[in-house]
Amino acid sequence: MDYYLDIQVEPDLEITAPALLNNLFAKFHRVMAQTCKGQVAVSFPKHGRVLGDVLRLHGSKPTIELLMDQPWLKGLRDYTQVGDVLPVPSDLIGYRTVSRLQKKSPQNLRKRSIAKGWLREEEARHKIPDTKQPQLDLPYLQLQSLSNKNVLRIYVKHGDITQQAVNGEYSSYGFSSQATIPWF
Repeated sequence: MDYYLDIQVEPDLEITAPALLNNLFAKFHRVMAQTCKGQVAVSFPKHGRVLGDVLRLHGSKPTIELLMDQPWLKGLRDYTQVGDVLPVPSDLIGYRTVSRLQKKSPQNLRKRSIAKGWLREEEARHKIPDTKQPQLDLPYLQLQSLSNKNVLRIYVKHGDITQQAVNGEYSSYGFSSQATIPWF
């Protein structure tokens, strides 16, 4: 992870920064899975209560260039500003993980409990009500599944900053709960 590239979304009156970031990330995920799965990590350097307006890609220079040579930004060129592939600065704050945090919905928990024979349908509705829906206080991306058209939220957790880099692979979303990215 010695190089990075920033892509900033530029909202206008018709489309918001979060909507643009969702679209950008969905396209990134598709091209990442086809081109260089596990070799590029992501972070959101302006994250807070929301993810901000910058998607930062981390990886080797050839891998990021290969990714950017693909036509995945088609349709978003007017709404994005793509930076150069640059070396990671030497004055790092540290390293951190950027991972996806998942919580099962009450519907999924009920369905699983019934399928496994742990509960009958009536019991499951009573013991696992919709009010048990976990509320995560994390920023998220909202994507639509290409296979079943369901809308899913991908909650993004930026881990604590450490002084140790940890190598590893990243998911097709560019996340890892163990491998770190440089934070600057």
